[in-house]
Amino acid sequence: MKAKEIQELIDYISNSGLAEVKIKTDEFELSIKKYADQSFRAVEVAPAAPSPAPVQASAPAAPTESPKESAAESSSNLIEIKSPMIGTFYITPNPDSDPFVNVGDSVKAGQTVCIIEAMKLFNEIESEVSGKIVKVLVNNATPVEYDQPLFLVDPAG
Repeated sequence: MKAKEIQELIDYISNSGLAEVKIKTDEFELSIKKYADQSFRAVEVAPAAPSPAPVQASAPAAPTESPKESAAESSSNLIEIKSPMIGTFYITPNPDSDPFVNVGDSVKAGQTVCIIEAMKLFNEIESEVSGKIVKVLVNNATPVEYDQPLFLVDPAG
């Protein structure tokens, strides 16, 4: 990874709201942590262990629903569509378009439900399940973390 790419990653993370990101590949290991004074420290170590590892990110997650709602929904058979990456969540293909899906819409496996922008690349996120969208858990144009729930889907719907 080149110095310019590292700087772009740091800039992206500073705007995303994440507190820490660790990236580990065959060639290098990179750890970026945001401190309270908003400064960053990046450490690059090469070579890394031979086994590849996925990108991991950790940051304090803002609660998106009350404990009462969470308890009620966790007891049902709802399935979460989760973010496969860190980035910025968009429910529309562009600001002037309608959302990919709305609450109450039926989705099929493989149908695009949102876009996640990561490092200036727009990645279409497809539903892994068929069913009815019960709840959108993330606001448009907000940062999301790896494995963060984005939608709740009722497979019976």
